[in-house]
Amino acid sequence: MSSLSKNITFYSVNAESLTTQYNSISFESVHKDWLDEIPKEGMVLDVGAGSGRDARFLASKGLSVVAVEPADGIRDLALQYGIEKPIHWISDTLPDLSKIFALQIKFDLILLSAVWMHIAPNSRQRAFRKLSSLLKPNGKLVISLRHGPCYDERTMHDVSADELAQYASQYGLTYKLLGPLSQSDEMGREDVRWQTVLLTLPDDGTGAFPLIRNIVVNDNKSSTYKVALLRTLLRIAEGHPGAVIEQTDEYVVLPVGLVALYWMKLYKPLIEQYEMQQNSNSSKGLGFIKANGWHQLSSLSSNDFYIGASYFDTEIVQALYRTLKDISSTVKNMPAKYTTLPGTKDAVFQVELSTPKKPTKQLILDFEFLSSLGKFIVPKHIWDSLSRFSVWIEPALVNEWSSLMAGYAMNQEKQFSKLDFLNALNWHEPERTTSRIRKRVNDLLTSENVYCCWSGKNLNVTDFAVDHAFPFARWPNNDLWNLLPTNTKINAQKSDKLPTGLKLVESRELIIQWWKQGWQMNQTEFFSQANLALPNLNPYNANFDDVFDAFTLQRDRIKDFQQLQDWY
Repeated sequence: MSSLSKNITFYSVNAESLTTQYNSISFESVHKDWLDEIPKEGMVLDVGAGSGRDARFLASKGLSVVAVEPADGIRDLALQYGIEKPIHWISDTLPDLSKIFALQIKFDLILLSAVWMHIAPNSRQRAFRKLSSLLKPNGKLVISLRHGPCYDERTMHDVSADELAQYASQYGLTYKLLGPLSQSDEMGREDVRWQTVLLTLPDDGTGAFPLIRNIVVNDNKSSTYKVALLRTLLRIAEGHPGAVIEQTDEYVVLPVGLVALYWMKLYKPLIEQYEMQQNSNSSKGLGFIKANGWHQLSSLSSNDFYIGASYFDTEIVQALYRTLKDISSTVKNMPAKYTTLPGTKDAVFQVELSTPKKPTKQLILDFEFLSSLGKFIVPKHIWDSLSRFSVWIEPALVNEWSSLMAGYAMNQEKQFSKLDFLNALNWHEPERTTSRIRKRVNDLLTSENVYCCWSGKNLNVTDFAVDHAFPFARWPNNDLWNLLPTNTKINAQKSDKLPTGLKLVESRELIIQWWKQGWQMNQTEFFSQANLALPNLNPYNANFDDVFDAFTLQRDRIKDFQQLQDWY
């Protein structure tokens, strides 16, 4: 007999004593830490409802309750309790919940009280994914965790709040541990302790986040293209608010060349460094991999392609031009075309391609060139959600991309590990890109003073660091304007904190002085990066003071979105 069947039998055989035991304690006592989270109206799913104590309380508050209980004995007793508003009892089990999914209902609240420890560890990720996909926008999932031994014939597994935090990150939910770290048992068992975890599906009221999440978690995918497109757009939305060509109440327009550039940066290590399969048909090639384009760039890494970069080698110039055109065409005809609104054939994104003049001797990855390839049109509410919820969306995208690759035959033959996939999907390496700034500081120090951008102290070759003004760990950006030479001790104190608005204002002269000192001879690259990355700048801006004003505005945007710890 499986552990699931054994547990169900236990709850049926011991139904009367368990019912008496559970009903002797009030809902308010057991769930006191999250009473304020109970919705005022809507649908509730109580999984492992047992005696029906919790379901009856929630129904008495005017909520519509679906109670899941697979043990016939205890469910039959629960059905004998009368209540003014009926409870919908269903016999179903995790991780599948097939009968619940057949209802085609999304829930405002899902409760798992004293259930998670019964789910085998190898089934938990699937169970969590199923539960999370049943939530409405802003819906809440409450899971109580039981710690301690079991002295009867039930099977209970060790549980961890950290495990739930990891799943929350993978599937785009917010995570919060409620109440004391480990609460005492309401039934007086001294060796049993409890924790309660609250997980929420974020929503900005537009329905955009659930749509994005549906594409990531639930949408059918025969390749990694859809996930790649969403991650590409997320990277642009989070890191390049200045890249918007046009904006209305309904949509924003991006340079399709910028989409193609980020697509290339995401795929290059996967295809060339790790040689990982990217679609379900191992004999079918990728549409943007061509001999006269992509293959001609194999000697360059993804970090060699960045906004503001200039290329003078004729073969590289022409190959890069063709590659970005090939990617733009692939994006238009594949993921953009087949990423549709649920239940329809209506495409979420629109792509309009242009044919620019073919470069010959030089190519600069600036706004003018990236815009010349065409327009990528994103619904405004999708764009806003990609910006605001990136901290939750990106881990879900990475997890889904890893899962897709893990299922492909060639990747299985090569025995790639989960770590291999995650390493391949990792974004820029700051150690590689900060080396250029370190070299620039060292060169300058041979003939002139360089000052710490935060303190004004003189730097020397043996004691300076390169600081990401906006922390790389939370906002990965290696643009020239975001990399500041600092005193080593001060850099360590700042760590991954976000400078306050006042701190930026106090450091204005020092930062602008460094920008002019460090990048006076690289202004095309500096302003190309700043004008696309920072808000409220003209694409052709060439004023350092305007960049600083946008720099401070971006600081406030990041603070609003991510709530980073302040550094003074």
